Amino acid sequence: MSLTVAAITFGIVFLSELPDKTALASLMLGAKYRAGYVFAGIAAAFALQVGIALVAGHLLSLLPHRWVEGVTGVLFLAGAAMLLFHGGGDEDGHETKEPTANSFWKVAGASFVVVAIAEFGDLTQIMTANLAAKYADPLAVGLGAWLALCAVAGIAILGGQKLLKHVPMKMIIRVAAGVMVLMAGFSIFQAITG
Repeated sequence: MSLTVAAITFGIVFLSELPDKTALASLMLGAKYRAGYVFAGIAAAFALQVGIALVAGHLLSLLPHRWVEGVTGVLFLAGAAMLLFHGGGDEDGHETKEPTANSFWKVAGASFVVVAIAEFGDLTQIMTANLAAKYADPLAVGLGAWLALCAVAGIAILGGQKLLKHVPMKMIIRVAAGVMVLMAGFSIFQAITG
């Protein structure tokens, strides 16, 4: 397992997840229910979504190398565009019934469902699949992505409001989009030069 690949994945996914609707959902759930219960459900949902992304990335990696670089470059550009044009907007309707009691299973289950639905086909899941295709190290990519997603959820649950007081959401979105544009340029360059 490459720690470099895990660190790159962590950085990209972390920055991309900060302005995401899942971070906002984590913040709201954490404000209403016991943080540990919410985090347990969210971490399990992220594990499921990262697993799905790794399988998709493996299938993508079966293509010829130049195609993989071209596809990942285009998808990174699409991800940057999604962040710049849709980042920081309102949640897009991923709602579920709130648990009627504060039991572990109800709170963790509701948190799991909210995040599993919100993350399906999300930008960070697509980026994780891209990184899994780009690097032949699914364990490092999976671990880096999962840790980044859990870190963002933890920050959102415990102190999201404080972060936004010090770092404007537009800056977070621009930094994440800039990193993705750089990754897209590198991937497209690799695709062209072979």
